[in-house]
Amino acid sequence: MKVPMKNIAVISLGCDKNRVDTERMLYRLVNDGHAICEPDDAEVIIVNTCAFIESARQESVDTILECAELKKHGKCEKLIVTGCLPQKHRAELEAALPEADAFLGAFEYDKLCGIIDGEAERTADDGSEYAKFCAEENFGRILTTFPHTAYLKIAEGCNNKCTFCTIPAIRGGYRSRPVADIVNEASGLVRDGVKELILVAQDVTRYGDDIGSSVTELLGELEKLPVSLIRLLYCYPERVTDELIDKIATSDKIAKYIDIPVQHGSDKILRLMNRKTTGGAVRRLIDRLHEKGIVVRTTLMVGFPGEAQAEFDELCALVRDAKPEYAGVFAYSKEAGTPAARLPEQVKKAEKRRRVDVLGEICTSVTREFNRSLIGKTIRVLYEDVDFDKKMFMGRAEFQTPGVDGVVYFSGNEVDVGRFYDVTITDCDDYDLYGTLCAD
Repeated sequence: MKVPMKNIAVISLGCDKNRVDTERMLYRLVNDGHAICEPDDAEVIIVNTCAFIESARQESVDTILECAELKKHGKCEKLIVTGCLPQKHRAELEAALPEADAFLGAFEYDKLCGIIDGEAERTADDGSEYAKFCAEENFGRILTTFPHTAYLKIAEGCNNKCTFCTIPAIRGGYRSRPVADIVNEASGLVRDGVKELILVAQDVTRYGDDIGSSVTELLGELEKLPVSLIRLLYCYPERVTDELIDKIATSDKIAKYIDIPVQHGSDKILRLMNRKTTGGAVRRLIDRLHEKGIVVRTTLMVGFPGEAQAEFDELCALVRDAKPEYAGVFAYSKEAGTPAARLPEQVKKAEKRRRVDVLGEICTSVTREFNRSLIGKTIRVLYEDVDFDKKMFMGRAEFQTPGVDGVVYFSGNEVDVGRFYDVTITDCDDYDLYGTLCAD
């Protein structure tokens, strides 16, 4: 007899790679006959967790406990915890969170519907289904982004073994998806109306090493699709080749934009991080990208063990000189089990916070300078939404990733969501651009 349909809420935490897992999860649930709803109305709540750093783990636990209150006082009958947190800390979670009815690791989403339908209760699997990551099934997705934009996960895991990072311990070694599978999924997304594909992996530039392919080969296949824009995130600097730079620069479909997490500008700190580059090589790379008209986003870490004022000054100088247009600044998080946690000269939290503020202001000034350089220019903007407070349309240029790089506000006649428009930039602030829609 068919199990009655459940109202299910799914809360996704963490990175965009986790978002893709959540979207596959949503498809499974709907395909099984369930309905998706808000947590207050849910009979089943699923929290897809992040465990990358301490603050992410704390957010995950806080969210689980908030949802547990809905088991006491709301409609919720079952609480399921999935993703990176149980993948890494299953035994501790089972002991500490009896409020949860099941824990599923990052590669066990195929068990989800069975647990909801009552075929299994609490799972005791140790996460050994490591090689069975969901992408290989080419399973469907229900997008949680705007319908014209989708993240496309091209690989799982990481081989880089940075001394501060827990990802290899959680997600395992690097495994590329076959080119045909990725293209097949991308084709379906484009048929469904996606205009922008955002390629993500822990290291996009390593794609294909394990299967005899490469990211440039993959891009060549994706370019054949009737897609408007392809965006590259998380490209390790030492693996950004001249071939890849030329591919980005000459393609009429690949965004003139790249995300390269450089982390630091000091050779000493880069060595301690087990990064495979130098501050000088990073500067030269950013210069090459700028010469080709490619906008650079990066991430920078302050307060790594051994980072004295001199090393911090080197990092600040890198940003001032190389001028990456967008940057996220983070304080080092000491993670148990990582080599960096055992290093001497740990930086005090107060000093880390101070350095975040100092470097953050330098990064903001670089972005402000870039924004000002665009005043008077006409750029192509993907229209997405309306800001009713500003009474303006809102969209993104090809050098703006959703949620991290600012937006373009513009005025004009009626526009259609998911279409590209030419906008003349008339003003800016530290993060966002303002303009006027060009006449057809």
